[in-house]
Amino acid sequence: MSKVQTISRLDTIYRNILLSKFFVKGWGDPENMKKIFKFRKIISNRETCRKLVNEKHPIYIDRKIEENEHYKLFEGHFQSPLQQYLSDLIPIESHTAYFQLIVPKNWSNLNREPNSRTRSLKPICLQLAGTGDHGFWRRRNFMAKPLIRDYGIGSIIIENPFYGLRKPKNQLRSRLNNVSDIFIMGGCLILESLALLHWAKRMKWGPMCITGISMGGHNASLAATNWHEPIGIVPCLSWTTASCVFTQGVMAGSIPWKKLEYQYLNYCNQDREDFDELIQSPENYMKTDMLDAGKKFAMNYNDLIHEESFDFASSNFLNEIINLGDLEMTNNHNYEIDTPSLRDASNFMRGIMDECTHLGNFSKPVDPEMAIIINAKHDGYVPSQGVIPLTEIWPGSTVRYLDRGHISAILFDSNEFRKAIADSIEWLTKKYCK
Repeated sequence: MSKVQTISRLDTIYRNILLSKFFVKGWGDPENMKKIFKFRKIISNRETCRKLVNEKHPIYIDRKIEENEHYKLFEGHFQSPLQQYLSDLIPIESHTAYFQLIVPKNWSNLNREPNSRTRSLKPICLQLAGTGDHGFWRRRNFMAKPLIRDYGIGSIIIENPFYGLRKPKNQLRSRLNNVSDIFIMGGCLILESLALLHWAKRMKWGPMCITGISMGGHNASLAATNWHEPIGIVPCLSWTTASCVFTQGVMAGSIPWKKLEYQYLNYCNQDREDFDELIQSPENYMKTDMLDAGKKFAMNYNDLIHEESFDFASSNFLNEIINLGDLEMTNNHNYEIDTPSLRDASNFMRGIMDECTHLGNFSKPVDPEMAIIINAKHDGYVPSQGVIPLTEIWPGSTVRYLDRGHISAILFDSNEFRKAIADSIEWLTKKYCK
């Protein structure tokens, strides 16, 4: 039997004191959810998904923000390709995608490889946002600028749907109103990533890598499965499916389960039958066993707490926590599956999350060996136990483990994320740039 995963104390503090509520309006319209599940069958297959995005999808550079001796920084926009297919499900504010492009002032001076075949390379990394990461500042300063400085790698930084300039007017900060919103966000980002990768290829940039942290890492994985060529993939602090995040991990305590239970009970029989036919999970688990595991994980924090060694007294430590995302003071809530109807609602959550986010439901990347997965050993947000390991779904991929929790890894290990990006691009260069 595998060792029980322990939980970072900082992850529990962040969850108990500073965490916003998610899905405050419930599941979302049942008919819209059926549309999403049907569309997942198309978007999860590389050959059918590829047809959804024109290779010459228009991408616009709006202005140059900054230029110095090291880099050039631009802002741009384009229309989300998903609006051609599910326009009525996407908030009008999210129809337009916004991004920043930051590239070395002189790429050729930064190539370390003396081989003449690699001197003309212009490596680029597409960065997707994690939960609460509105705008571009954090990724630009903690990831993109150091990538240029240390490795000569440029970045395209896209703003998530439902965030920043793309946030619906009726949404409070990062609180997605409906469960269905997270699937729309993911669908948008898959097609938007393809549009940007096609654009990068037209600009003759490469080798290319796609990355993200936490939710951004998972969306990067989903997008990478649909790119038709080998690509570097560096999902940081994400895993095989989002279902464990919302039913097992500390995020489960941020969800209004009573509201979801009530709405699920009020679905008509036909809706439930339709959902049963559409939902597909690659996991061969017994729901009862997994839900019991999730319940124990959510309730038995004191037995699973892992103490991390870092300087809480650092003058910047609390500011770093506050700046991670949209936070507020909340009460300490542990959720417990204590009724059959709540168990049904939790089963449904796990089922629809697996349906739309489980990487076993998506094509394998063209070359999984180009994937470097960063996993935190004590991650309270993305539990890796109880689901198919991503390395089984992507044979040949590499996992690098950090002796951290989720939050501390975000705060202190960005250098490890950047090194993995550089290594993935180096592997691509050695294998394919001949």
